[in-house]
Amino acid sequence: MLGIMSAAEARQLAEEAGLDLVKVSPQAVPPVCRIIDYGKFKYEKTRKEKEARKKQKIVEIKEIRLSPNIEQNDLATKVSAARKFITRGDRVKVTLRFRGREMAHMNASAHILSDFANSLIDCAVVDKAPKVEGRSMTMFLVQKKN
Repeated sequence: MLGIMSAAEARQLAEEAGLDLVKVSPQAVPPVCRIIDYGKFKYEKTRKEKEARKKQKIVEIKEIRLSPNIEQNDLATKVSAARKFITRGDRVKVTLRFRGREMAHMNASAHILSDFANSLIDCAVVDKAPKVEGRSMTMFLVQKKN
């Protein structure tokens, strides 16, 4: 801590020490500077950023497609796939696709998505409720917080 001084004085001190004058916080009044080796400063900064990226968990969205006339065994297979995705930490987008005359009975098929969510109630919660978008009805599931 050298206190408040002019830029010329600070530059002079940095040159005498054989180091660089680096603005750490240029928006502050007065600006905060450090007398350090700039190359080492950049290296440390990139290393910290790399460590922070390593610790991040990238959440993927996995999609599971269903049809209104799906059989119970097929639904169980899709549920087990969704369970695997959810326990891995991914979000699951469940899409119920309607084709042709199935469009007339959209409301009658809404129970499929609620059954799907109920079968995963032990490990997942509904993030976004079922919503009709064009020819499909979608719902998002995420892992339950413990």
